[in-house]
Amino acid sequence: MTAVSILDLVSIPQGSTATDALWNTLALAQHAERLGYRRFWLAEHHNAPGIASAATAVVIGHVAAGTRTIRVGAGGIMLPNHAPLVIAEQFGTLASLYPGRIDLGLGRAPGTDMATFRALRRDPESADQFPQDVLELQALLGPAQPGQVVHAVPGTGTNVPLWILGSSLFGAQLAAALGLPFAFASHFAPEALMQALQVYRSRFKPSAQLDRPYVMAGVNVIVAETDAAARYLLTSSQQTFIRFLRGERGQMAPPIDDIETFWSPAEKAQISRMFRYAFVGAPETVRRGLDGFIAETAVDELMVATTIFDHSVRIRSFEMLAEVAKSMHMEI
Repeated sequence: MTAVSILDLVSIPQGSTATDALWNTLALAQHAERLGYRRFWLAEHHNAPGIASAATAVVIGHVAAGTRTIRVGAGGIMLPNHAPLVIAEQFGTLASLYPGRIDLGLGRAPGTDMATFRALRRDPESADQFPQDVLELQALLGPAQPGQVVHAVPGTGTNVPLWILGSSLFGAQLAAALGLPFAFASHFAPEALMQALQVYRSRFKPSAQLDRPYVMAGVNVIVAETDAAARYLLTSSQQTFIRFLRGERGQMAPPIDDIETFWSPAEKAQISRMFRYAFVGAPETVRRGLDGFIAETAVDELMVATTIFDHSVRIRSFEMLAEVAKSMHMEI
């Protein structure tokens, strides 16, 4: 049975503030908990005027403190930006405060531009150490070993569940080798999804954390009363990605009536490829799309990204998605 979870970027719409976005994120998480979603994940992005989740562990604490049962975590922490000990301490603290509810997804990308990466005081080649850093972090969160000199306090013995995030075969191979669950970023980088799933499943080695392969896939979902209304709401996200391709930064724009007047043919083609796994429409349209995606991929869990300008409309989309998921007998 496929589970359904939420990925929130803590987007800042035009005319609002980071404070507004952070409180909207908590309100959404509380609503998601009532609706029965399994997890609520936040993602690390830096130097992004439209995203308020740069201090990801802090935002996770904010959400976990305001909820009671839903799992809260990182989707993900960009490990090359950090010393493993620091992340072990942060997530060990979160796990100590909210036991049994914290997830730690780990990515290899910097989650920002190179100028900001340098401002984080990290070596540009630190991504090459990602596998070793994952193992170091795993050891710091595991039980103390005889003769161990450095301990994460809190952290040691918390065994915070680790996930490997990726959009290529590298992440699939690493997750399989380490026996960790694998989350593929098909909500914006869908090209290698099927190959990555095959590699992960065929090479998986059981571990203390996981005895069989477990796959999560990111998808974009917007549910509205009609297909046209949902496609209108999608234009906010489309504008964001187009501006990113143009090297422009800014807060999330309101939807527009005619996206064709905004993008060039080349931009349209690229965004269409990126949004291959976007299921946008009325409930029945979204149900058919998700049903086909699950049949094609056999994923264990969907991580749903829903970027909508109006907070109340976004909450309504997740309410309607919950009804769709229940009609499909998904785990929600």
